[in-house]
Amino acid sequence: MANGYLAVPHEGKGPGVLVLHPWWGLNDTIKEVCDRLAAEGFVAFAPDLYHGKVATTIAEAEVLAGELDGRQETVIADMATAVDLLWEHTQANSQDIGVVGFSLGAYYALRLSGAEPVRVRAVVLFYGTGDGDFAQASAAYQGHFAETDPYEPKENVEWLESALTSAGRAVAFYHYPGVGHWFFERDRTDAYNEPAARLAWERTLAFLKQAFL
Repeated sequence: MANGYLAVPHEGKGPGVLVLHPWWGLNDTIKEVCDRLAAEGFVAFAPDLYHGKVATTIAEAEVLAGELDGRQETVIADMATAVDLLWEHTQANSQDIGVVGFSLGAYYALRLSGAEPVRVRAVVLFYGTGDGDFAQASAAYQGHFAETDPYEPKENVEWLESALTSAGRAVAFYHYPGVGHWFFERDRTDAYNEPAARLAWERTLAFLKQAFL
């Protein structure tokens, strides 16, 4: 049984979306994302990659993210278990799933899309990049990136967009002016930007609904 937070729509079933948390851990903001997805008809599951630990400061988050780097096999196993759990709740509808990753979670979303090419159909990235076996993947990708972001330089985003395009993947990346990293996360009061967050959410829902509903 995967540890995490599961949100199910009133109908009791629907397309599955895996939500991968940022380096803060599985906090209330990520649980709220799952609830919002469930309200739109999706079964949403956020695995707890930190196994109960949550950071509130950058220093704490750096420590937890560093520990995660040292146990990649466990992370991969946690995500595989999470995908299986999600599929159990959605197999009556479809075995394909979507993945939404925030920052650190975006890195793992990219890796997962290459590792699970049959089951991962759509990937949404929030201010995070990384690599993966994009030639093996079959997903479509959407990205939301901040104009001012020391954690994800423009060059990283451009490289990822080029790599996905070169691999033949469908890609739509959006750039939000005047905002920084974590602009979507309501609890990061120093970074949250309501207009940008609302627009990014509307685009995310439209993308996922086009893929699954």
